[in-house]
Amino acid sequence: QVQLVESGGGLVQPGGSLRLSCAASGSIFSIGAMGWYRQAPGKQRELVAHIYNGGTTTYTNSVEGRFTISRDNAKNTVYLQMNSLKPEDTAVYYCKAENVRVVAGGIGDYWGKGTLVTVSS
Repeated sequence: QVQLVESGGGLVQPGGSLRLSCAASGSIFSIGAMGWYRQAPGKQRELVAHIYNGGTTTYTNSVEGRFTISRDNAKNTVYLQMNSLKPEDTAVYYCKAENVRVVAGGIGDYWGKGTLVTVSS
């Protein structure tokens, strides 16, 4: 089985920074794209940032220029560097691994359980 575990969330003041990490483990042969999503209370889950295997990235407009997504393919890990955080960034952040090929065969998408980011003074 494939597991994704996020870390790095917490409480930060407006204007501060946090770095989220998400490590995928299991009998993984390869991972296609990886992404970070977030869900604020009472709102739908939304895509924050996305990175393909080759390194191409996309961001939602509200985080463009403040957040940076990166990945270490050798470690099956994706990161989200979040700078200039705002109260409206408060949410549970989830990572997703897409088109994961496992050694035993098969392909699928997997989600982590999420990590809470709270931006407040």
